[in-house]
Amino acid sequence: MSLMGRRKKTEQETIVSSTAMARSANGKESFIRNNFENLKKFRAWMIWYPDLFLDLLRPETGGIHWDLDQRVFMRADARFMAFSGCFPRGYGKTLEEVADMVVLCIAYPNMTIALSAQTKENAAALVKEKWIELVRFYPCLENELAKKVSFTNNTAEICFRNGSKIDVLQNHNNAKGQRRKRLRMEESALVDQATYQDALAPVTEVGRYTAGRLAIVDPCEMNRQINRYTTPGWRGSDEHQFTLTMIQNMRNLGGQIVLGSDWMLPCWYGRGRTKSQIFEKKKNTNPTAFEQNYGGRWTGSTSGALVSISKLLACRTLETPVFKPEKDDEIYMAVDVARSQNSANNQSSIAVIRLRRNTANQRISAIELINIFNVANTLNYTNQAVIVKRTRKQYGAKICVVDGNGLGAGLVDELLKDTIDPMTGESLGCWNTTNTTNEPEDVLNADSCVFDLKAQSFQTKVLTDFIDVVGNGTLRLLEQRTYNAFDSDNDPDYQDKMMPYIQTDLLIEEIANLKLETNGKMLSVKKEVSKIDKDRFSALAYAVFYVCEYENQTKMFHKYEFDDLFRFRAPNIWGR
Repeated sequence: MSLMGRRKKTEQETIVSSTAMARSANGKESFIRNNFENLKKFRAWMIWYPDLFLDLLRPETGGIHWDLDQRVFMRADARFMAFSGCFPRGYGKTLEEVADMVVLCIAYPNMTIALSAQTKENAAALVKEKWIELVRFYPCLENELAKKVSFTNNTAEICFRNGSKIDVLQNHNNAKGQRRKRLRMEESALVDQATYQDALAPVTEVGRYTAGRLAIVDPCEMNRQINRYTTPGWRGSDEHQFTLTMIQNMRNLGGQIVLGSDWMLPCWYGRGRTKSQIFEKKKNTNPTAFEQNYGGRWTGSTSGALVSISKLLACRTLETPVFKPEKDDEIYMAVDVARSQNSANNQSSIAVIRLRRNTANQRISAIELINIFNVANTLNYTNQAVIVKRTRKQYGAKICVVDGNGLGAGLVDELLKDTIDPMTGESLGCWNTTNTTNEPEDVLNADSCVFDLKAQSFQTKVLTDFIDVVGNGTLRLLEQRTYNAFDSDNDPDYQDKMMPYIQTDLLIEEIANLKLETNGKMLSVKKEVSKIDKDRFSALAYAVFYVCEYENQTKMFHKYEFDDLFRFRAPNIWGR
């Protein structure tokens, strides 16, 4: 075929293709015009009933048959300006909220919704897992995608044909400057109010503009919607107060709603663990942990708490524990002693703290709890002394504060003996007290590093010092980490890295369980729930007391010129 013939044929094919496209476009346009009112009603219906819309997409076999409580959850998630959901582990709230996010992105063009969590890695893993599950139940959802979904370790991105997008953020200050139309917050109980107001609330400041030439921000749309989901936390925390405020706004018809349940609701519908499994878990789980994760109750002291739980949680700013201190670190440690043949009783605890000082006057600017250990109470005093001395050798602590009352006297006696490490055979030394007349076994070579604390006589001062360091923010504790923050399969040091965070969680639980009582001028603490120990708190409080009372003296530094040493004022002999 000649070149002219080929060109003519190509032109004819182009004209035919363009005509077909025009007819197709005109057909779509005429369909939209003829059914415009019905399409508007259908879109409003799918936004108001996201669960029923997903029912339309369900294949003949398979799919999800949503339970009644799940339908209520999804409709509340889509209909209210703010929704707070407080549900137990295994309820399925994350799947339901991601399903709602998908429906809203299909309904609204150019919608951007983010799911935020404690870390971006955690948020990305949640979105990836739930998206794969939704596509398995509703395969036709993939037809709405503009391109293949993108998942990495710390990112997740689902882009739709109409320009909408689902991605992830972190519940942290690094969310500043980000902009989304709506936000879903996972584990909101871990977010303090300052971070929420400063970093997360402004994320939804800019509303979604409608499509077309006359694009506006629709006043009837749920712009700046922020929904929060969590398991219960501590009474008096920022999230607890925020939930109470939302309940009041719900009563006043302020466009907000709060829903919640315990483990019995999903169990009734056959989701999650069975009733017998829950009861078995309750037997083997800490009471507070069970109430928060499954019982649906906010825990902690209702009134007269030792310290404000919000201020205590605000102290959790230390990112990593310390296993091998630096050369110039100033470290102290304290021991709360327990001794029993019953492993269910209190255990001995060792708190290791590091001081930060003000360079101007050398006063303490921060007290950092860099690690905390529990020692089995079934060990005799000799074995406990080995662990205490081994810990001091690891950290190079200047002073070891020991509760010398009652049972603690036995440990003090063992510390004043020369101790051999049974694992290495090396000598751990002989210690001496700094504040008593007790004589060590090796008087000449004993290291004076034990402060024998008679806790009962110092009880009021111990408590007031602890309340002060929490109230003024001097105390720094390890931040909260989820158990999947470390690679448990490939990291041989997983337990060592994770344990300090777990111990700090248990410390918070102990402190939140304490009520402050007064007896005249004397202060004491009482446990709200008797099953919860207070050994970690006692060890930390003893360490705080010692450094505040004995290591916080102001040191003044004066600068003198050398010539000033030889300058004298002339004597006034004549009284003039």
